[in-house]
Amino acid sequence: MNWNMIEQGWGRYRASAKRRWDRLSEAQIAGTQGRREYLASRVREAYTLSREEAERQISDWQAAQVEAPAYR
Repeated sequence: MNWNMIEQGWGRYRASAKRRWDRLSEAQIAGTQGRREYLASRVREAYTLSREEAERQISDWQAAQVEAPAYR
């Protein structure tokens, strides 16, 4: 899935991100507003990871996401 879709629909993907990185608070997850670089920074800090490892985890998580259906 394209990251722009995740960023634009962050409200639909926040819960999944919170499940993946449960050390992050709800405020930290919400505060990223879907911006990848901010999410990577928070993941690095919370889990004491290298930039490369944080990016790998985010890429793996991104690949597992599916587009949420539009609500009518």
